[in-house]
Amino acid sequence: MHLDSLSPKLRTALTNIRLAVFDVDGILTDGHLHFLADGREIKSFHTLDGLGIKLLQRCGIETAIITGRRSPQVEHRAEALGITYLRQGREDKLVALEELWSQNGHGAAETAYIGDDLPDLSAIRASAFGASVPNGHPLVRKEADWVTGAAGGQGAAREFCELILAAQGKLDTIYAEYRGC
Repeated sequence: MHLDSLSPKLRTALTNIRLAVFDVDGILTDGHLHFLADGREIKSFHTLDGLGIKLLQRCGIETAIITGRRSPQVEHRAEALGITYLRQGREDKLVALEELWSQNGHGAAETAYIGDDLPDLSAIRASAFGASVPNGHPLVRKEADWVTGAAGGQGAAREFCELILAAQGKLDTIYAEYRGC
């Protein structure tokens, strides 16, 4: 993983993460909006990201989605992945994040957030670790603590998950389990 490129302060912050929060459009999807002739929306999610989220959960890290849009596809995906907290239709992502903290007892020091656009910026800045993607808005990339190598919807969330797990010393054990060692 890219731990060596992070400052000691950020590596320490990652060891304390107990809540990982994901934006949807541009992070869990590629950000494109596709509509059927009848107006229904189609979203495409990458399986790499889904397993990354499941690995976080397996290691005791709670997961959440905060998104500005409302979509039944997101609700189904969150349910399929066992994502504990889902907040849709939330343009003010920081307010939604603060509500999550009140609900689950976590705070900024235990939170990692990944987003790609201006509505995510305040939540990225408020979290102990804020990440973005290479296809995100330039200001968001500049303000983020870290930018993934993969684009949104193409495994970026998986990189984010694995970075957290690597910092916590859990990723090598997970890899060994999958290798059968």
